[in-house]
Amino acid sequence: MAKGAGIPDARIQRMVSPEDRARQFMPFAALKGYYDLVRQRERVPEPRRELPEEEAVRLSAQVAALCKGDMVEATYYDGETYVVAEGMVAQVDEAYRTLTVVKRCIAFDDLWGIEVVRAGA
Repeated sequence: MAKGAGIPDARIQRMVSPEDRARQFMPFAALKGYYDLVRQRERVPEPRRELPEEEAVRLSAQVAALCKGDMVEATYYDGETYVVAEGMVAQVDEAYRTLTVVKRCIAFDDLWGIEVVRAGA
């Protein structure tokens, strides 16, 4: 006969060991590692820096020379801090003054620096 067969439900509960019963009340971390990731991603806001005139001219020439398909590392200000976007240039829109790296659209005015890692085909 199987364990607990024919015994009312209330008596089956009493047969569970105290360790097994306590285990069901242990804390459960549904988002294990999430809080560690959030702490790593915390960013300290920093003020926007003014780009020197010579650097602005050099950066403007670099942006003008970019082609779709170039692999770049673009440093830009995202409203809180400076971030580096790495990837392939998807579009250089001179009318709207934006550079799209993968799916990230960056305004020319927010660019701080750009480095071509590999020229496109």
